[in-house]
Amino acid sequence: MSSTSRAASSAAPAANIKHTHHLPQRHNPLPSPWEYDTSNSTEVRKYTKTYGLTPPAVETFEKQLQRCLAQLAARKTPIEKYQYLSVLRNTNVHLFYRLLAGNVKDICPLIYTPTVGEACQRWSEIYTQPEEVKEPALQRAWWPFGCGEVVEKRLTFSGLYLSFEDRGHLHQVIQNWPHDVEITVVTDGSRILGLGDLGVNGMGIPVGKLSLYTACAGIHPMRTLPLCLDLGTSNKEFREDPLYLGSRRDKVTAEEEKEFLDEMMAALTERWPSIVIQYEDFKNPFPSLERYQNTYAMFNDDIQGTGAVILGGFINAVKQSGVAPKDQRAVFLGAGSAGVGVAKQLTEFFMNEGLSEEEAKKRFWLVDSQGLVAHDRGKLADHKLYFARDDNNGQQYKSLEEVVEYVKPTILMGLSTIGGAFTPKILQRMAEMNERPVIFPLSNPSSKSECTFEEAIKHTNGKCLFASGSPFPSLMHEGKELTPGQGNNVYVFPGIGLGAILSKSVSVTQGMIYASGAALSKSLLPEEREENWLYPDIRRIRDVSVVVTKGVIRAAQKDGVDRELALRNVSDEELEEYIRRRMYDPFTEHEAVEEEIRGLAGLAISGKPKEAQGNGVGPDGSGQLVGKER
Repeated sequence: MSSTSRAASSAAPAANIKHTHHLPQRHNPLPSPWEYDTSNSTEVRKYTKTYGLTPPAVETFEKQLQRCLAQLAARKTPIEKYQYLSVLRNTNVHLFYRLLAGNVKDICPLIYTPTVGEACQRWSEIYTQPEEVKEPALQRAWWPFGCGEVVEKRLTFSGLYLSFEDRGHLHQVIQNWPHDVEITVVTDGSRILGLGDLGVNGMGIPVGKLSLYTACAGIHPMRTLPLCLDLGTSNKEFREDPLYLGSRRDKVTAEEEKEFLDEMMAALTERWPSIVIQYEDFKNPFPSLERYQNTYAMFNDDIQGTGAVILGGFINAVKQSGVAPKDQRAVFLGAGSAGVGVAKQLTEFFMNEGLSEEEAKKRFWLVDSQGLVAHDRGKLADHKLYFARDDNNGQQYKSLEEVVEYVKPTILMGLSTIGGAFTPKILQRMAEMNERPVIFPLSNPSSKSECTFEEAIKHTNGKCLFASGSPFPSLMHEGKELTPGQGNNVYVFPGIGLGAILSKSVSVTQGMIYASGAALSKSLLPEEREENWLYPDIRRIRDVSVVVTKGVIRAAQKDGVDRELALRNVSDEELEEYIRRRMYDPFTEHEAVEEEIRGLAGLAISGKPKEAQGNGVGPDGSGQLVGKER
């Protein structure tokens, strides 16, 4: 920051860096599931009325995690591990996130891709009940701030379902969600991970995605809303399955969906005016993105998040390849929403490197099931037109192999969900044409990946710069351990969401999306760059999310869509501190309860208010607050 800007900022009001926002710490008369925690002190157990309801030992976090890891290891299959982690998340949310924080690399594949794919396919089969339930009774509680306050005992649910049959009444249904919400992930389940239309079984995606928002960017789990739309399903097998939990109708029309989404977006923002809305796994994501992106704080992770995370790795790959941006040639296998979304993000990178828009988009050759996407091939889907080639001289290239030979690309990207599409012959040819070929098989899950890390290394003789969408293990090549990059959206979408929340953005601009990918490319440590990594160590994801969030906030300010104007007047260092202090930390949540107990004890000792005399933890260990009313 320049001396001039510092002088200006010192004269202007700045955000409160030190103050940390917490959820209200008033305790309900009945304990919440996560309060049955063996790490809680005796005093906390008495205060929360869980004393005697858990074994008497007070455990360290380390001892708890040791037990959790042992129980996780005892599960034989990934879906069994997924189910164990789901139970843990919904019975002791802070312990779940403590476990995830220390084991991100191992547990992320179990709570999201690839395991969540199987969980979604079997969602109706393995469903038991809402993961946590609401106590319907109204309880009367006494607080030192007033007597006789009515408190409704509410706990969290696994998610909210909105059915097409509820149209015209979505506002009323949304009122049933018992918590304040900062961010929601919404899907209609119509295109889950390349597995097809799974209908309401797609709820596993918002649940898993929001777990990553919390784990990676510290958005409080009680402020998230998994949202699944039941708009029918084109999957005949599900419609005829007696266990299927959705409506047994075919998919609604595009016009019916538009009207439904209009009502839903209005209802969500009426209930929570500052909510950030992320769309996920819609079969055709473009209409909703184009319709809502300038009206609501919303984005589509399939298009924009995927594009941003690939941008981050791509920037590093281009630098390491030794080929100038103007000389790069990228072949994309897959011309659907994800492929086009990624290509558009990378077009912007080339433009920032000095190319015109026309020159930038000519760096891309898209290939779909019919071959090279070209204007003279016949009628094309609207979203393919931007990258359709007009320089193929009437020649129709029908296969990826033909296109590779024609284009002689420096970059090969896959978003096709065609497992093994990058054949040994194609990989070998890429290595023959390039000193450091860029190979990005980005399809999920791993069974749909265009090639594995092992195949890419073997058939390029270790020359390739590699990043995949699914995780692959490290391997040894010529005596050196090689670690694959993973272009996992988790590197960017948590920071996009948190950046939009903290800046109170009225919309999520393209500038904010691009900034997330650009910030990601700068988040590597020196030792990671020395190892030619394209992405940072996933175990540093919280630190990476801070860098991404800062970039998103600065972009929101540049684009003029932020409402937290005081943040404009803080330095980058102060902004990073502000972000960290507002991130949920499962290791410190208990401190707020302990502070509350100390506060109550102080009130009793000081004699204020009078009704509080003798209150607190009674000698009988009941933890009851003794007052005129309880």
